[in-house]
Amino acid sequence: MSSTQANFIAERENRKRWQLASRDALEAWQLQRLNALLAKVLPENAFYRQRYQTDRLELSSLDQFAQLPLTSKSEWISDQVSGVAKHHSYAAQEYRRYHRTSGTRGRPMVILDTESDWQWWIDVWQYVLDACAITEHDRVLMAFSFGPFIGFWSAHDACLQRRCMVIPSGGMSSEARIDLIHSSEPSVLFSTPSYAIHLGQLAESIGKGLARSSIRCVFVAGEPGGSVPSVRQAIEELYGAQVMDHAGATEIGPWGFGSRDGQALHVIETDFIAEYLPVSSEAITPSDLGKSEVRELVLTSLGRLGAPVLRYRTGDLVRPSYPTSTAQQAAWGTSFVRLEQGILGRLDGMIVVRGVNIFPSSIDAIVREYPSIGEYRLVLSKPGALDELHLQIEAREDVQEQLSKDLLSRLQLRVEVRRLEEGSLPRMEGKSKRVLDLRHGQR
Repeated sequence: MSSTQANFIAERENRKRWQLASRDALEAWQLQRLNALLAKVLPENAFYRQRYQTDRLELSSLDQFAQLPLTSKSEWISDQVSGVAKHHSYAAQEYRRYHRTSGTRGRPMVILDTESDWQWWIDVWQYVLDACAITEHDRVLMAFSFGPFIGFWSAHDACLQRRCMVIPSGGMSSEARIDLIHSSEPSVLFSTPSYAIHLGQLAESIGKGLARSSIRCVFVAGEPGGSVPSVRQAIEELYGAQVMDHAGATEIGPWGFGSRDGQALHVIETDFIAEYLPVSSEAITPSDLGKSEVRELVLTSLGRLGAPVLRYRTGDLVRPSYPTSTAQQAAWGTSFVRLEQGILGRLDGMIVVRGVNIFPSSIDAIVREYPSIGEYRLVLSKPGALDELHLQIEAREDVQEQLSKDLLSRLQLRVEVRRLEEGSLPRMEGKSKRVLDLRHGQR
């Protein structure tokens, strides 16, 4: 056995031990790493030094940490032409990686990583690859374009570190990617959930279905859906493969991996501290949580010095729970916090229609229960005094009436469903934008 293989096995066993660590051990480790991070960051980082009014801070507990101010993306947005976020620690020449957020609610924000910070990304990704049982024998096809958005760049490098064959497909059409899957025979496909569904449906429509291809696992990230039963089922049927969910963000890191049962995400608590906010109150501790309560996720990254993330309001809505017995921990395979059904929606993505609060992810879950529906889009308008919501669908069958009934019974909102010709709606391999709000001149 080579020294590289021995190191890999030792690191994997260490990750396994941490996943079964007690809550006390995890929190002690988090506090130790947090204090080490603060000791290195505060002398160098003007944003946090000003925020905390000190260049030296040593905490005695995580409860003390929870009293520090929260941060948000809006505070990091730069007025500079470069768009580099304000919370970076070092001069530009110290960084080696350049990525941008998607800019879906404003202009893109640039996030930079040092060489050591990028290695932290790759190391944390190994938890995610463990959950998917990816080994050096796997061939991984990356179905995304290699642009400045972080996409699957870190996954690409993490798979290379694991000595997988990585097959890029940037710049290729969907038809060309389908041909590449059949010719290169990958065992794992990396994609967003919506693009995986589009690719699978397109493959079927042109007589090149992927249900019997070499793919054993479809690895999804970039948008909610991988932990939603109806979305998972749609992908599983199209590929005849396991679906594995993942969560991460350009400004935060690769913070979560899919649960064993496919219905949740686990936060990688060795490298991230998770807190949960009621919609309009202060942070609460894990012991205060009820399993049915929805909270906003707050994250702290413990290994990123060049662009530190401390008590960051993600805007993601989650339903957290913790194992209550050793039997449950064994069933989960980890003691890491579990977020039921993954990301439930966005705090800033909520749609209010005639007094009813709706999250697009709720509509997505219902739509994906109809296999004949390909792409869809929500259109909001206000032709008179009342808001109107209609749903445009591309479907091979007449399902409008039944879908409208399902939306009414489950969301308590009447939605007009309109069937369009196939190919009428836009497709994208990155995060899909399926809400068109015309009520206030928005496009």
